[in-house]
Amino acid sequence: MTSLLDTPTDTPKLTASARAVFRMLARGGSATRPELAERLGLSRPTMSIAMEDLDRLGYVEMIGLRQRGTGRKAIMYKLGAGVGHAIAIDAGSTNVRLKVSTLDNRILYSGGYHLSSDQRRFTPELERAVAQALNDVRLATQDNWGPLRAIGIALPTKVEKQISSSEEIAALYPDISHSIASLDIPIILENNVNCAAIAESAFGIAANAADFVYIQVGVKVGMGIVLRGELVRGRNGGAGEISSLPFPWAPDIQPCREALEDYLGSESLMQRVSLEWPEGEASPKDAFSLFSLAREGHAVARDHVDRHAENVGRLVAACVSVLDPGLVVLGGGIGQNAMILPKVRDVVNGLTGPTKIEVTSLGTEATLRGIQRLTQHNAEALVIGDGAE
Repeated sequence: MTSLLDTPTDTPKLTASARAVFRMLARGGSATRPELAERLGLSRPTMSIAMEDLDRLGYVEMIGLRQRGTGRKAIMYKLGAGVGHAIAIDAGSTNVRLKVSTLDNRILYSGGYHLSSDQRRFTPELERAVAQALNDVRLATQDNWGPLRAIGIALPTKVEKQISSSEEIAALYPDISHSIASLDIPIILENNVNCAAIAESAFGIAANAADFVYIQVGVKVGMGIVLRGELVRGRNGGAGEISSLPFPWAPDIQPCREALEDYLGSESLMQRVSLEWPEGEASPKDAFSLFSLAREGHAVARDHVDRHAENVGRLVAACVSVLDPGLVVLGGGIGQNAMILPKVRDVVNGLTGPTKIEVTSLGTEATLRGIQRLTQHNAEALVIGDGAE
């Protein structure tokens, strides 16, 4: 069994053509030499040299033959086991989920861990669940996975530094550090909503948008900002931390830290629902049940959903007023529910200029897919050296 510690530290020297072939196989999957040469505009001699470089390192392998028209069959190639794998973990508010994948996105292992209660911050319980996930991967690792190249963890908190060493992580997260001790590979830490924005930009509704924001509304609230095609993190990693917006504003009330998240989070929503639910009738136990009742036509449930949608609309309007992104993608346990969309759109258009507002098409997978992509790209840079894109 291969250990998580079996990770090479030297980056090989590859030609620009070899790196281009590698990236093409990583992004597009298997292909033949003629297909790769045609797509990249490489001559046959240059293509041969590139493939020899990659094959020498175990970075490509033959997987079969493909017929090209009426001519000879061509050999199909994919990334080889020598490329290795990456681990991506979504440390969410209700669950910890992980995927182990090759750098051309073949899934090798996946798992999930349910938390005892909603976690609004990176609590000791959440840290222990992440450590358990890493330990389980270590036990499940197979020789044909190749070396471990990078680990990425999406966190429900502000992340000041995107990539940290294992020594730095040991000081912050001691339980996790035991699982990654002595690993000389990139350890990628990123805010979970930023990860969702990365995924939305790559795979979702915002794939063709240079400017947009991803707003999460669920147990927590948060925002990922993409402007001119780049994720905006801010000087201290706090860009998009809308939970810190002063709330409420009133002559006789003093705003306090994270009061907006306290009010808009699903926990507070369900507390209000419970207090105002008709006497003698069992109130819904969670937001999912509330929305189900509203969908079925329950008048009180529908009223609560509409009122919450109005509040979400006000939050979105505040973000639009500052950033004017043109596109807002709603996600999170509540934000991704299409029932709130009409009301949110009405409120935003009434308070600000016209803005396109959509619900994420990636659902609960957004954060995990985002940290997976970020981790794979950092692993790719380690594998092929300077020039990785």
